[in-house]
Amino acid sequence: MGVTTIVVGVDGSGPRIGKDLDLRSWMRAIDGERIDVNVATLSSHGTLRRAVGVPDAVRRPDAAALARMAAQLDTELRAGAFGLSYGLEYVPGIYSETPELTNLGRTASRYGAVVMSHMRSENDDEIEASINELILSTLPGRPHISHLKVVLGKGERRARALLDTLAEKRREGIELTADAYPYTAGYTGVAILFPQWALPPTDYAKVVAERRQELRDHLERRMIRRGGPEALLLGTPPYRGKTLAQAAQEDGLHFADFLVQIGPEGGRGAHFTMDKALQDKLLLDPFVAISTDGGPEIVHPRSAGTYAKLIEDYVVGEGALPIEEAIRKATFLPARIMRLSDRGVIRVGAQADLILFDATRVRARSTYLDPFAKAKGFDLVMVNGRPAFEEERQVDTAGRLLRANRSPALSSM
Repeated sequence: MGVTTIVVGVDGSGPRIGKDLDLRSWMRAIDGERIDVNVATLSSHGTLRRAVGVPDAVRRPDAAALARMAAQLDTELRAGAFGLSYGLEYVPGIYSETPELTNLGRTASRYGAVVMSHMRSENDDEIEASINELILSTLPGRPHISHLKVVLGKGERRARALLDTLAEKRREGIELTADAYPYTAGYTGVAILFPQWALPPTDYAKVVAERRQELRDHLERRMIRRGGPEALLLGTPPYRGKTLAQAAQEDGLHFADFLVQIGPEGGRGAHFTMDKALQDKLLLDPFVAISTDGGPEIVHPRSAGTYAKLIEDYVVGEGALPIEEAIRKATFLPARIMRLSDRGVIRVGAQADLILFDATRVRARSTYLDPFAKAKGFDLVMVNGRPAFEEERQVDTAGRLLRANRSPALSSM
């Protein structure tokens, strides 16, 4: 669908080789591989924690552990990572507190690096507080909201209120950006439904034995608040393609009992918790880039359809975006956020990552039941000046690992 560069290491979880959690090892390995597209990577908070020996359940690492994390982040940024990512709704980021994040944010800010976060909460009544935490833990660096959404929020008015908040932050001098995808369902593990006290590394069997009714009640309330069991489409075997309601019925269980049975690590799925009118308003904002939040294991149409859907629906179908603005939000803006100065723009001396397409012919073919169906209408995709995809087939492997080239901007901090 025209992608020439992907970013890995998002949501606090970084790439690795086996048990080697040092990002530099992975980067050295990728340097020697033929890859389809350009790859940029972030240093990832959860992986940093584990790399320096901080147990997942530790909420307040001591000074020595904080220093080890900051030193590891520093080495990974020097090696070419483009920034730092948090995944504060997931293990182990869910256990971290703001001072720990601020410690890392200061290190990232020395390099002018972006700090991206899947925030503490995306719920309607908690998202502003989560944004404030991201900013507090990033300054004086550049905060970025990964896949901006308002879970359970409704309507354009709510979207305008949130965008006004973001605009006020920028007027205060904070270089705050975000990204979003054009779908009304997220995709994540069922762990997001469980209380912290039932998440790894807690002994889940012991939780069920001692607090089963409390856990069941929590799961029932949480799922009903999120639209009920029909609002979760499971994407992992053996229940792939079935709603939580269908999977539970097949097993002869109430949906809350089914969740207790499979546990927080029992699967992933598409969570239909967003309102289209609200999300469309966020998506169209000029400071919100377009991204997929997808990948080869993300069983969601965004993985293969995001950019085609942007063109097909928002440019051609609804006329909500001029073609020039859609292209800017999908190319120039994310390149600027990542500080890729020679990409996302056509000019002499820039890298020739180019796409040839007729907007009226673009089609997003992926669906929730067929999430990896390839988009149509992108006739030529050039990566680093070489044709990589042409007439719906791959013709070359022209990608490479990208590295940020930098030194500390404020070494006295």
